[in-house]
Amino acid sequence: MATRTSYDAGTPCWIDLTSPDVAASTSFYAGLFGWSSDDQHDDDGNHIYTNFQHDGQVVAGMATQDPSMAGMPPMWNTYVAVDDVDAVLARVEDAGGAVLLPTMEVMTQGRMAVIADPAGAVVSLWEAGEHIGAQVVNEPDTWAWNELMSRDLEASQAFHADVLGWTYEAMEMPDMVYQVVEGGDQGIAGMMAMPEGLPDQVPSHWVTYFLVEDAAESVARATELGATVTHGPDDTPVGILAGIHDPLGGSFSIMQAPTADDAS
Repeated sequence: MATRTSYDAGTPCWIDLTSPDVAASTSFYAGLFGWSSDDQHDDDGNHIYTNFQHDGQVVAGMATQDPSMAGMPPMWNTYVAVDDVDAVLARVEDAGGAVLLPTMEVMTQGRMAVIADPAGAVVSLWEAGEHIGAQVVNEPDTWAWNELMSRDLEASQAFHADVLGWTYEAMEMPDMVYQVVEGGDQGIAGMMAMPEGLPDQVPSHWVTYFLVEDAAESVARATELGATVTHGPDDTPVGILAGIHDPLGGSFSIMQAPTADDAS
């Protein structure tokens, strides 16, 4: 179902963007996906957080980039639901990973932490309080998939199996083997080795995908809004995919689901 009221432990449940220019990012994603924004500020008027909404339901978030990261592009962050963030953190270092941010209380919304796997890919953990995560997923103009590109796929798989209990199903693709994290009808996330040809400075990282009705139209709209298309739209066995850098350099992907005719 597209509407969510909870997430099982081990399931990606939330995404948010860290941006150096909240107004510019809001304008771009509102223009591309039709999102509205609910901004939260402190008593001095400083931006704290934004909840993006689609048809009145929360679909993603945005935080102001920390000044220590000046010069860095925006980044989409993946959050995985856990029942007990402290218990998960206790397994991280023994599994070869690192705790980047220990458990932090987010008011009454929940508890979070940030970790890195042995290949350096960063992911956040979320123990839900009042905020369970995205209220709508897998509908056009909402978040639909998370994919890890790893420079040490075997180490990343072993780490997430130990820490989050993930198991995998290999999917044969034209030029590679894709690892689907098992769960639900179609898996809950994916993993792949870093594609050849990417610069060495590109680290292992999670990619956020948004579902769109028409990938070509979305690419054209993104370009009009100042984005750069990095690849696609490309026909693949799982749909039509394209990679995009938003006007500030933030990276994400879009996907158009295959039709019944495509699957036949």
